[in-house]
Amino acid sequence: MASWEQLGELSTVTQLTGLDAVRLIGLIVQAATTARMHRKNCRQFAQHLKLIGNLLEQLKISELKKYPETMEPLEQLEDALRRSYILVDSCQNRSYLYLLAMGWNIAYQFRRAQNEIDRYLRLVPLITLVDNARVRERLDSVARDEREYTLDEEDRKVQDAILDRDPSTNHTTVLEKSLSCSYPNMPFDEALKKEREKLQMELQRSQVNMDIGQCEVIQHLIGVTHNVATTLEEKSAHLKTPKKVELSYSGDNSYKGHTFDENYHEQDTKSTYSCRIL
Repeated sequence: MASWEQLGELSTVTQLTGLDAVRLIGLIVQAATTARMHRKNCRQFAQHLKLIGNLLEQLKISELKKYPETMEPLEQLEDALRRSYILVDSCQNRSYLYLLAMGWNIAYQFRRAQNEIDRYLRLVPLITLVDNARVRERLDSVARDEREYTLDEEDRKVQDAILDRDPSTNHTTVLEKSLSCSYPNMPFDEALKKEREKLQMELQRSQVNMDIGQCEVIQHLIGVTHNVATTLEEKSAHLKTPKKVELSYSGDNSYKGHTFDENYHEQDTKSTYSCRIL
């Protein structure tokens, strides 16, 4: 499974360099509002960070960085927030099926991210620098704010379905419903194609990280999308094939049949017709 450290390699973290903790929290909160997957986890995480942001806004970060005893933990806090932004942003831009299949691992990473951020915040001796009852109160509220990161019941059902390796499982129905929510303005076949492209990128990342277990899961997901796409193509080809009609002659000078052209509208005649679709 992708580790917390590996997630930080998936985007250009250097682009976030130079942003202080308050601005980073603002970016994370904004990214949480557009997440396609793990929306509840993203919202929970953002709400916790707002408490920290409200606390830090009351303090002058630039002033705190002048003190050796607060500079290092603040820099570590900012590093953790940069990785947290990558985590939340991934819930919008990475493969929907990948995020679904790795659901419990990602939920764990949210818990780990919050614990890491809170740990670095506690290392900053804010109380000794600012003896303020309001600051102490907000710091206590952060410590008491415990969040639960998990998977929604509906996501768990879809996860179980797409990870099922039983060939009889109807993945088409499952994907058609779930992808329509993730790609609301895109036809199903195009959404499948988009997912395969993203899954190929996930596979390359996993191969670089030499994560064999994750590679196997992603290869299974790619196979599911391929099989569903093949099923759709076969169904489409079948619908486009003209239906053949067998005509037979009866002894009473009337034809038993309908028409060679399925778009032909039957005319009202006295003859008796019967049709057998081949």
